[in-house]
Amino acid sequence: MNLILIGYRGTGKSAVSQLLSESLGLKAIGMDAELVSRFGKSIPEFVEEKGWDAFRDEESKLARELGLLNNLLVDCGGGIIVRNENIEALQENGRVAWLRASVETIVKRIQGDDQRPSLTGTKSFLDEIKEVLEVRTPLYEKAADLSFDTDGLSVDQVAQKIQSWWHKA
Repeated sequence: MNLILIGYRGTGKSAVSQLLSESLGLKAIGMDAELVSRFGKSIPEFVEEKGWDAFRDEESKLARELGLLNNLLVDCGGGIIVRNENIEALQENGRVAWLRASVETIVKRIQGDDQRPSLTGTKSFLDEIKEVLEVRTPLYEKAADLSFDTDGLSVDQVAQKIQSWWHKA
């Protein structure tokens, strides 16, 4: 069984996965990091060169691969839920935890990060986050077995909550 972490950029997936993988004895796989390794370039460079559709195709391919493996902690990119097939593949052998945060928290956590390409290309940073969350929140909600609010919590606190849920499941 795999533990799948989903959520918007900056909700704490990567930080939490580092703590949880060791304590749960699961191999951590960061989907974005794996894609960067496969591309041989950053996600912004890949998207600029080949476009978002090509990126999403590669993301879907990786989701299918990971869904066939076992004992993984998968830190998904924020857009994994835009294609239902991705979640279906990951749920084949996994339980999905949705990490949530307020717009204000997300802004504080990710402003200045140049490894996260614009999702709209036309909006201000704040407006883009609000707009994308409006679209994605129902998708995260539908995909998740349980959600965890990360506002005001340390990475350790979030990891402990998820670990407790994981052991009960």
